[in-house]
Amino acid sequence: MGELFQKEGRNYYGNAFVTVTNVRVSPDLGVANIHISVFGVKDSNAVLEQIKKHTKEIRHLLGNSIRHQARIVPELKFFLDDSLDYVEKMEKLFKDINVPPPPPAAPEE
Repeated sequence: MGELFQKEGRNYYGNAFVTVTNVRVSPDLGVANIHISVFGVKDSNAVLEQIKKHTKEIRHLLGNSIRHQARIVPELKFFLDDSLDYVEKMEKLFKDINVPPPPPAAPEE
């Protein structure tokens, strides 16, 4: 999928930087859940919708590339991967934590 998006992606979503972060295929190979990260655009949901509009074409291209390795081409379902946004949010929260210094130790007698 990553290669397919590298070669043909601009035809589907323009100049956005799209990365395939995860693909989960069902045990019967009938469905592939594809998680993507989108950078370089303000509205990543619009890019996802453009990709969803071209799912048939993308599946056809995938079928051409795996036709000798797979008996069936799975149905493709695309999802946004927001894990990087979550990581950035958590890092910011941790940076904003104000931990007071420990009290000075009492001198031993």
